[in-house]
Amino acid sequence: MKMSQITNLVLRQGYRRIGRRVLFNSYGGDPERIHEVMIAALARMPKAGAPKRHNPVTVAGISFPNRVGLASGLDKDGLAAHTWSRFGFGFAELGTVTAIGQPGNPKPRLFRLRASHAIINRMGFNNLGAEAMAERLESKGLRRGSGPIPLGISIGKSKVVDLAESTADYLTSLRAVAPYADYIAINVSSPNTPGLRSLQDSRELFRLVSALRSEAAVLSPDPVPIFVKLAPDLTPKEAIDIARVVEDADAAGLIATNTTLRRDGLNPADAALAAEAGGLSGRPLTRRSRECVARLREATGLPIIGVGGIMTPGDAAAMLDAGADLVQVYTGFIYEGAALVHGINHLI
Repeated sequence: MKMSQITNLVLRQGYRRIGRRVLFNSYGGDPERIHEVMIAALARMPKAGAPKRHNPVTVAGISFPNRVGLASGLDKDGLAAHTWSRFGFGFAELGTVTAIGQPGNPKPRLFRLRASHAIINRMGFNNLGAEAMAERLESKGLRRGSGPIPLGISIGKSKVVDLAESTADYLTSLRAVAPYADYIAINVSSPNTPGLRSLQDSRELFRLVSALRSEAAVLSPDPVPIFVKLAPDLTPKEAIDIARVVEDADAAGLIATNTTLRRDGLNPADAALAAEAGGLSGRPLTRRSRECVARLREATGLPIIGVGGIMTPGDAAAMLDAGADLVQVYTGFIYEGAALVHGINHLI
């Protein structure tokens, strides 16, 4: 057995037997409270250095030390933006942030489906706002290109803003965070903001992406790359049509996929929680997200960040085989810890 395999085994077993058990049962088992405490602890840690380079790659003009990143949603306000490289991540996506800070949906809004290795959330873009994130990243010295790893920033629509004014709302967020982002992710696919997914309509999406691309060019002679994050619940035709629209609008790439509203693939032991509203992530999404990436790869040559149901190093390798250029993890990181990141880096 190679040393990297031994290290990964120790990390995995240690987290499963001790770390995960402690985390999952702390604070009365409240997933959101545990999340908040974890992020607060990471925020107090010193700035981490660059991770070891594992098959570095350049995507959309950005140099990544490895292909595995942290998905958006875990560090919504960038509190721990300076620390994610210590877990082996080659990049991290912060947010989703909105132009107007908002509390999100009523609690409880985060549910752990343990038997299914899944999570349901209906957080609703709870965040302190794009300006607050910009100020925080400035205080950490994390301007574009200056951090130990590339940082993406996901931006979404403020809930109080009408859909008709959504482009202006996204532009406000872009202006605030562009100096700190190595790439921008446009979130038009969360199921937890009313009407948001309607922005995946071809005409609306083209208008939005074009406006953001134009503004990025005004803000910098080296415009920040813009990616578009898609839902897994699109039909094959819708996904292909959107890929072509995003390409026509001159976006840098795609992120596939967000959480799903479907509930197939759950373990019967989680039946009671399956009725909770919100987006489902984790193991039940593994195959669907990979199939979506494969479909998008056939339709476009744009870079694709594959995310959704990556719970093992093998899942990450399969996602890359399907056509992704990079992968992201969130739910897998919650269930498997840093061992997942370590294992992916040594497999791919």
